[in-house]
Amino acid sequence: MVATFVSKAGHIATISLNEQITVTADWYTTICLPKVITELRKINPERRIILRQDNASSHTAQKTRQYLTEENVELLDHPPYSPDLSPDDFFTFPKIKNRLRGQRFQSPEEAVDAFKNNWNKCFENWFDRMQMCINLRG
Repeated sequence: MVATFVSKAGHIATISLNEQITVTADWYTTICLPKVITELRKINPERRIILRQDNASSHTAQKTRQYLTEENVELLDHPPYSPDLSPDDFFTFPKIKNRLRGQRFQSPEEAVDAFKNNWNKCFENWFDRMQMCINLRG
């Protein structure tokens, strides 16, 4: 299992769970998010960070919200049941699973590389759709 993060500029980080069986708020706030925030700040230290994540329990946990507040990261709410705004749920992951089905990888890193090579096109227009939605709400 991997957690992957993208920005309008492209891929930010893909982090594998290694020995971890499930994503927990502890893993998310001590291993995953620090790597992502560090990468984002390397790109542009002055720019604000806005994070859109789904409603998984590790993402909505008090520990996660507190960590993001301390790191000055804003949250963009995840729209429920919205295929055009949640391409990962309805397009990216099913498409990538089909492409990778039946393949064997020698290491977790090799699997992560194969995953990264398959997701780019799924997000090409996502940012435009999100902006349209924000403008319609406003």
